[in-house]
Amino acid sequence: MKLGYNEIMITSKYFNDINDFINLEIGIKRFQGNIERFHFNPIPLNEYSRKLFTNIETFHVYEYDDEIFKDGRIFKYVIWYLVNYSEYLQEKEQGNICKNIEYTKKDRKKYGNTIPSEVKSLGYECFIYCYSLTTINIPSSISVLGKCCFYKCSSLTSINIPSTISKIGDGCFYGCSSLISINTPTPINEIGSRCFEYCSSLTSINIPSSVKSLGYHCFYGCSSLTSINIPSSINEIGDDCFNGCSSLNQLIYLHQLYQ
Repeated sequence: MKLGYNEIMITSKYFNDINDFINLEIGIKRFQGNIERFHFNPIPLNEYSRKLFTNIETFHVYEYDDEIFKDGRIFKYVIWYLVNYSEYLQEKEQGNICKNIEYTKKDRKKYGNTIPSEVKSLGYECFIYCYSLTTINIPSSISVLGKCCFYKCSSLTSINIPSTISKIGDGCFYGCSSLISINTPTPINEIGSRCFEYCSSLTSINIPSSVKSLGYHCFYGCSSLTSINIPSSINEIGDDCFNGCSSLNQLIYLHQLYQ
């Protein structure tokens, strides 16, 4: 198969270093001018490498400390590092795009309990001490629930976690004493330590087969929990994971029943 201009440009988008681009143009004569075909920067740029990408119109900012250029024909910026919702709104007003938006505790106090659909993750202590919160809609755009996200939301009775969630942070539902049930779908792969500690009204929970470990004190003090199925995918159960689960009479693990 002979690579053409379009194929080599697509391939070179995944180069990691400016030297890869330079070596391509020096080593294969017919691909000279490949860099000039780019209308965005596929890698972070410095003062030297910026001069090689002469036709950039959209500038991608991959890390917070990347050097930013406002010269030439650049009219829009695409920001890949984590920004809070307030920062996103400011960038949006300027016509820029943010790829990784976090709803923080500060954002929630300013904009309310309704999670905007653009948000990708809920930050540390986002809904902490929201005692009057009874229900919450988590949009399918969310992939991460941060540490202590719903810490001591004592009136929260139920919550549906969308299938886009891959991680539930440490202490996420700590002290949610009114939480009766929770849906934890695939592909969650991490349930953090103390995640459901003192969820004293929790009666049942499904742990999907994608989960590999349960953190320490994960269900500590869940006194209403009567049974739980632990999938065969679990290879680690943290210390005191079920300590204080006084109503627990069935623990199904690896298809074996322990009572």
